[in-house]
Amino acid sequence: MYKVRTFNQIAVRGLERFPREGFEVSSETADPHAILLRSHKLGAEHLTPSLRAVARAGAGVNNVPVDLCTSHGVVVFNTPGANANSVKELVLAALLLSARDVLGGIAFVDTLELVDHAELDRRVEAEKKRFAGQELYGKTLGVVGLGAIGSLVAEAGLRLGMSVLGYDPAISVEAAWRLPSDVQRMEHLHTLFARADFVSLHVPLLDATRHLVNAESLKSFRAGAVLLNFARQEIVDEEAVATVLEAGKLRGYFSDFPSTVLRGVRGVRATPHLGASTAEAEENCAVMAADQLVDFLRNGNIRNSVNFPSVALERTEGVRVGVTNRNVPGMLGKVMSLLATRDINVIDMINKSRGDVAYNLIDIAAPPRPELIAEINAIDSVINVRVFES
Repeated sequence: MYKVRTFNQIAVRGLERFPREGFEVSSETADPHAILLRSHKLGAEHLTPSLRAVARAGAGVNNVPVDLCTSHGVVVFNTPGANANSVKELVLAALLLSARDVLGGIAFVDTLELVDHAELDRRVEAEKKRFAGQELYGKTLGVVGLGAIGSLVAEAGLRLGMSVLGYDPAISVEAAWRLPSDVQRMEHLHTLFARADFVSLHVPLLDATRHLVNAESLKSFRAGAVLLNFARQEIVDEEAVATVLEAGKLRGYFSDFPSTVLRGVRGVRATPHLGASTAEAEENCAVMAADQLVDFLRNGNIRNSVNFPSVALERTEGVRVGVTNRNVPGMLGKVMSLLATRDINVIDMINKSRGDVAYNLIDIAAPPRPELIAEINAIDSVINVRVFES
């Protein structure tokens, strides 16, 4: 029986992905084999000896102690792309609201006192020029980060009749195939900033991307440009943005991250973390996270982990053993030697590494005795050994 503990409210469609037989899923489960959560912050106290995996129904894992999980051999999953359409649609709304002062117009109408229809028309016609905007058609959109969300935003920009520039030095082969050919790839970020009327950020928060938009990079922006940030708050140096907004170089900053630094600054619009706040996105994330946990707990396969390599081995026959070890030379040979000395036939296997961690799936012909598992565990640099029954 695999025990899965949930934190936060997980979409029912996701919970329904766990098989009725062989799985116990509850928010009260003690000593779970896996944890499924959204925003709940995990601590060291949650890493019990039974824990094998943590799945976050979302892209970010800032609420999970990833390094500590890695040292315990606990696989951490996320769900990249599951909320991509939801975020894309919010970015489109921000683009439109940045081009047209719809919000200012609505606020003006709400201030009008009840008057007769003729007077209402007169006042509306007299004031509407204050809320004039511009079309997106023919403008240039710069997309920084061309992953699941960025590629969708780029495609949507093309459909709106915009010229689209893209920048992503770390783009994957899969993302490159997904990207429309009409997107112009930029080799240098400052060139994209200089040419774009609207810049939309879609990169993860890493040491290299923290304050990616700063006082120096803002010098490259076209006068009157609009910056949109629906990725991570820390990618933008908010004090530097406030300075250029007040100076009138940037026309606007639209983000999903309310800020005390930017509150009240001209041209700032913020939504309260609404990027993935749709029923569809929550369901998609929960379904993906649950499916990944089921496949790992049953088969040892790993997809969309932030700390372990991607590993998939089709089940055929025999019993599967998973070995996690520090990524040092000769480890696989030591494990295979132990199996050979006990005349245990290896049917199939796969070995992958990521950083300091190596992960092995080995299908053997007969169930391993507890003594064998103990001996593998005793090998220096082995982190854990798991047996996955068919």
